[in-house]
Amino acid sequence: MESQEAPAVSAKRLELTPKALIHHKYGRTACYRIEEVKQHVENDCPGLVIPQQFRSLYRCHLVLPDFSFTSDMFPKKKDAEQAAAKIAIEKLGIHSTSATNDLTPEGASYELVARISGLFTDEFLSSTHPLTGHFGVAFGAMREHFGMIPISAITTCDVKVHNLCKVINSKAESDPLLVSSLILNAARKCSSLCTATDELWIWKEAPYSPEAIASVINHHSESLGCVQIEALRIPCSIEENVEALTLDVSNEHYYLDLIAQKLNVKDSSRVLVSRTVGKASSEMKVYFPYPEVPHFSDSSSGLRTSLEGKVSIEPIINQRASYLSGQDIYGDAILANVGYTWKSSYLFYEDVSLCTYYRMLLAKFPDGHYKLSREAILAAELPTVYTGRSNWKGPAPRDLLYAFCRQHKFSEPIFSITRINADASLSVTQRKSNSSKPTDEVDIADGDVSDVGEKNLDNSSIFRCEVKILSRRLEPIVEGSFTDTYRKESDAIQCSALKVLLWFDKYFKQLDMPVEVLSSSGHAHGIIVHAENLSHEFAMCSSIFGSMKNDNLRECSSLESFCKYYPNRKEENGTVVLNIEGPDSGVFPSPGSLICISYAVAMVKIGDPVKDHLEGKDEFEFEVGTDAVIHQLEACVTQLSVNQSAHFVIDIPSRDLILAAAGDAIKDLSKLPLYNCFLEYSVKVLRVPEPLEDRMEKALFSPSLSKQRIEFAVQHINECSAATLVDFGCGSGSLLNSLLEHTTALEKIVGVDISQKSLGRAAKILHQKLSLNSGMPTSIRQAVLYDGSITVYDSRLSGFDIGTCLEVIEHMEEDQAFLFGDVVLSSFCPRILVVSTPNYEYNSILQRSAVPTTEENTAPCKFRNHDHKFEWTREQFEHWATDIALRHNYSVEFSGVGGSSDVEPGFASQIAIFRRSSFNTAETYSKTEDSSQPYELIWEWADRTPQPTFEVEAERSAESVQSDLGETNEERLHLGMKRMRQSSPPFSTATEMHKPKDPMMSHNSRA
Repeated sequence: MESQEAPAVSAKRLELTPKALIHHKYGRTACYRIEEVKQHVENDCPGLVIPQQFRSLYRCHLVLPDFSFTSDMFPKKKDAEQAAAKIAIEKLGIHSTSATNDLTPEGASYELVARISGLFTDEFLSSTHPLTGHFGVAFGAMREHFGMIPISAITTCDVKVHNLCKVINSKAESDPLLVSSLILNAARKCSSLCTATDELWIWKEAPYSPEAIASVINHHSESLGCVQIEALRIPCSIEENVEALTLDVSNEHYYLDLIAQKLNVKDSSRVLVSRTVGKASSEMKVYFPYPEVPHFSDSSSGLRTSLEGKVSIEPIINQRASYLSGQDIYGDAILANVGYTWKSSYLFYEDVSLCTYYRMLLAKFPDGHYKLSREAILAAELPTVYTGRSNWKGPAPRDLLYAFCRQHKFSEPIFSITRINADASLSVTQRKSNSSKPTDEVDIADGDVSDVGEKNLDNSSIFRCEVKILSRRLEPIVEGSFTDTYRKESDAIQCSALKVLLWFDKYFKQLDMPVEVLSSSGHAHGIIVHAENLSHEFAMCSSIFGSMKNDNLRECSSLESFCKYYPNRKEENGTVVLNIEGPDSGVFPSPGSLICISYAVAMVKIGDPVKDHLEGKDEFEFEVGTDAVIHQLEACVTQLSVNQSAHFVIDIPSRDLILAAAGDAIKDLSKLPLYNCFLEYSVKVLRVPEPLEDRMEKALFSPSLSKQRIEFAVQHINECSAATLVDFGCGSGSLLNSLLEHTTALEKIVGVDISQKSLGRAAKILHQKLSLNSGMPTSIRQAVLYDGSITVYDSRLSGFDIGTCLEVIEHMEEDQAFLFGDVVLSSFCPRILVVSTPNYEYNSILQRSAVPTTEENTAPCKFRNHDHKFEWTREQFEHWATDIALRHNYSVEFSGVGGSSDVEPGFASQIAIFRRSSFNTAETYSKTEDSSQPYELIWEWADRTPQPTFEVEAERSAESVQSDLGETNEERLHLGMKRMRQSSPPFSTATEMHKPKDPMMSHNSRA
């Protein structure tokens, strides 16, 4: 392995993007128009006949007042927009400047005095600044002095004042009380301004000009009328619930005065305001009373002197409001979305519901932004594996990690990319790098990862990524140092970001985790945890959600009470299946497929016929096998075929999750006790698109490669007149099913796999064909399905005429593939063994056959399926096959399907045919003596008499099996639910639902 030194690129200082600069200068007058351009994709393989293909590129036209600019073409719309904005900036000479970048605290203090003084001038009143709305109210109010403005109005409206306060004292970032103190001190230094002795008012000493007053009054003269604004009261005590309240705002009632009344303080000058919560474009803020105590900071001496004679006690912090806003909030608080803006002279307002509050809390969880963006709070889960942009739905892991850091006021995550030049064999097999010396490190703090991913220098480069999460004080919180390597920089970044998110997700489920457990938990997953810093950052979070968790445990019940009330229902793995509807279409989702479902979730109460609808979607896509939905939902849909539907009941989750999803029903549910309540899911499978691997193969081959592999196997079955066959890694039984449609001499067929879900499907299909279709001509007298690992010997499968293993070994780790070769040829000893696996060298042709889009960008050396642990070249495959054949007295020949051995790069699917050279009677005797039978019998058919061994079917009569198709489906779903583990660990690379018993072997197999 070679290394190439390259200079490190340090993290850049955060700057405004070109679009942000244009918006800052031109606002809504800037218009971006996107033009789509179709471009031909060249076919680089001579002689390959495939349909002409196109890809989409985008050009942006930026229209400004008196100017227009056009960008070049880009694969992404956002890149075209930024490019057009950049051209405009360069040609118009617009520069990014920050007035506070080079200021000292002393300089910022002078600037703050000048800024406060400038807000109370005739020139300022003629502007469209939001603060002029407060002046408009002040000019019409009957107060002691004309034009009195509460300090909270300045903190609400002026961002520059906030920035200057942060320069003076960095603690002002999180302390609204300190900001008010600094503003008051600055106002007292202005000779033109007056302040109250014991109140937080500021007004101008000299009168304003009549023209300035008229300008403000005319600008804000529109009648507001009487409006009711929904807001929330967040009590200081965690024991009290958050409640809705109403603000009756009108032209006669100043909204800050109304908030002051709700907070039980004298007037609006006693109200403090947080910075904006949530989106920067909103007016969502937390309002709370100025604590009637001296502030503990020396910088608030101005407030301390104004409150002489008060009793010095420590103010009580409002933990929920503080956690929500990221600032120090004291006492009871009000969350409201109201205020004056730059965009309009009207008072802006929007209702804030309990649902909004709980969704804001959910957004602070590691998986919260993903759930919210997918609009599937009760269905979606943060996937445990990133398989590429084509199948990933919702924001990418990197964007989710950025959002999580912003929610908790952390610094932006830093991604350090290491590029390693590997030899061809290592890059093909996707082994972990053994090099300890980084070759090319790039720190990415605020760049676009999509650009990075396309800068691969050559196909031999592999990439590794490390992630650092720092607090806003730049103290390390966690550091992810992962040894996994990837062939695209973007994949390395996305997968590393996902691993960090998954670790945080695990931590949020155990916020009371001891420090030593924190460190060991992180170390086990390649994450260095700075436990003290982490505990400090999430101390308030732990206090809040720990209390919520205890409340939920007290009020929730289990499914046992549901089953007691409905004794004919069974609980299996935290699920009670109610019914299955619709005929079986035979088209099932498989791991890696992108399934589309419709679903609805309602809350039901035992004995109550009324259901409260919580959530639902007409179409919802997710990738099967990545834990992208709750495990009960995935267990259900993977047992349904297309157009079938099911209903099932699960335990109710936490109250805050229910209220986040409730929407309009939240008023009825907010105070409803959750005891004896459950969630009922109604789900229907709409469509199951073919996996990318199948689409690529079908684009080039007719019949498809899977059918060609089956035809190849049937040919060799007939050539050797085989009477017995065992299919190693039979999956859903596609080969066994196909054998029933061919004329062969087979009398006994056996399948073995480690996926019991797949075996359940295979059993159902074979049962229907062998038992229900009695007129089908076949020589088969016995069919058996076993659950077990093909790397473990079972004496019942020894000495078969032919064994098949089609497209299976690439789903195993390489050492397990070698172990399988040894076990099958030394212990199972079939007379003939047919093994197929993808030819890695053919991938570039297959991937060019898929139409490239902006959403599905395949890399030149990407594996055909995300579940593949390796893909071998012809040389590697032949070396493996020849080696095990020589050691176990077999001969081997090589062939394949798809393509030709005489034309590079050979067959698309390479095949090895092993033939037993001789039979050692002593060895056979020893094998018969070894009566090990570790496999579990799943299903057996003999003499056309079905003998299903499903536990649920053992309880049913043969008459019920034949007459009630719906009940058969329901029992099959019960089996899938039962086989699933109740919960899957957040760090597994594949969902636990289809994880093999043998941890080194993958379940997935294809004909």
